Amino acid sequence: MQLALLMNLFHAIFSNRAAETAVLFEGQEISYDELRMRTLAVTEMLSGLDLGRDERVGILLNDSPEFIATFIGVVAAAAIAVPINMALRLDEQLAILNDCTAALVIAESDWCRALPVDAHERLPFMRKLLQVIRNDASGTKTATSLTRYAGIKIYSFKELTGTDPDREATTGTNGSTPSKDQPAFILYTSGSTGEPKGAVHRQSDILSTNETFCREVLRVTANDRVFSSSRLPFAYGLGNSLTFPLLNGATAILCREKPAPEIISQIFKEYKPTIFFGVPVVYNLLLDHHQHVAALDCSSLRLCVSAGEALPAKIGEDWERAFGVPVLDGIGSTEMLHMFIANQESALRYGSSGQVLSGYEARLWDEHNAPVAAGREGNLWVKGESAAIGYWQRHEASAQTFVDGWVRTGDLYRCDEDGYYFHMGRSDDCFKSSGQWVSPVEVEGLLLRHEDVQSAAVVEDFSGDGLPCACAFIVPRVASDAQNVTAPEGSLTNALRALAREHLPRFKQPQRYVFVAELPYTATGKIQRFKLRAKLKASKHD
Repeated sequence: MQLALLMNLFHAIFSNRAAETAVLFEGQEISYDELRMRTLAVTEMLSGLDLGRDERVGILLNDSPEFIATFIGVVAAAAIAVPINMALRLDEQLAILNDCTAALVIAESDWCRALPVDAHERLPFMRKLLQVIRNDASGTKTATSLTRYAGIKIYSFKELTGTDPDREATTGTNGSTPSKDQPAFILYTSGSTGEPKGAVHRQSDILSTNETFCREVLRVTANDRVFSSSRLPFAYGLGNSLTFPLLNGATAILCREKPAPEIISQIFKEYKPTIFFGVPVVYNLLLDHHQHVAALDCSSLRLCVSAGEALPAKIGEDWERAFGVPVLDGIGSTEMLHMFIANQESALRYGSSGQVLSGYEARLWDEHNAPVAAGREGNLWVKGESAAIGYWQRHEASAQTFVDGWVRTGDLYRCDEDGYYFHMGRSDDCFKSSGQWVSPVEVEGLLLRHEDVQSAAVVEDFSGDGLPCACAFIVPRVASDAQNVTAPEGSLTNALRALAREHLPRFKQPQRYVFVAELPYTATGKIQRFKLRAKLKASKHD
């Protein structure tokens, strides 16, 4: 293990940096020294609250300096940080808090106000709640009543840390130093295939991703300004907006608002990021915004990165053609913390996830755990130092995913003779038709090449005689194009059928097209195909 990986995260970020800008946030420029003071104030606060070693701390904060100071502060205090997606439904958030048995929660005041009056019963493990109070729409700071929830003590984040979200802190002391192998944080999976699971990571996992993907692909310098549309509670966003900029003296651009195209466009214009991270659906929306709403200013960008789902080749090609900036697709996972296979500027091949990064190993195995023949599809397994310890309190699931140092990703891939990996879909999303495997990603990539298709998702369906076949859910660019399969020649349906006949063997061609206004996505931008399969099944029982 390299020397850098033996460092404490706090010291790795704040050593030898002071005046440089660490964070740009809502007009504020927060220096590394100011962020360090905020973080130290959090560790002192946690000590005053008698936070135990390895105790879980739920973090329900928008992307903000408070999130970063809290995450690093909790880890520095030898507790376990549990960031939770603010976009989840309240019942999903409560389920995660109960799953990790968090006794302390640090949250936005509006989240606190949304808690049900029986919160003390629905959250039996939570004993203390710290609220970060911000200005509401009228400019007034509002807090939750201190007497609202029986059995739960509610505190002000500002009062306990001596900080205000609208100004920097000036005091604080250091927290305790955990060992390098101690669990430091839990990240919950996105739920693209069902119930989320908590992947348990160490501090060294964070530092490892900086030594691999960041150093090899991004090559971040102190001159970079980094913006991610994926939020901090996710493995992808945590690396993008915290690990990579702050471990390299760069600047993280944070935004509390939902990253809609209008918001991202404004950030590009005002903050001039040099590196942008997104997911395929975001790049598609931004291209549409650029073409039909207002021009996107990408003049400051030197590099773009995509993950979450396989980036269709057409979207990457269209983006680079429009802005002259490459989009580097790759694959990472919550279990591996960030990317382990990725494209690079000097070795970019659209339609692929790229090549295995230094520090990682990958293999493709069949359903019998035997190596597949060269060029054939196989289940992707990966090994590297950033792998999670396992899932929180899920021994059976951990045993299935983490095997002898390897991590079973659940993705189906093929590797060409040049070492480029091509995503064929999630293993549980692929299916057989006429006895041969159908990759939803491959079919979707073709359908997206039609100019009238905004987005597409392919799932398994069954013909009238009960045989498996492909069904395509289509979001058209124009609502009036949503015509059914009985539409006359010249309709979008028939155009897509013709496109599929020209480029795909019969067993891969969708036998049914369903037009919808939108597709179901996780908060990380992954299509929830299991919901589409359920929708098909339900429609046949109506």
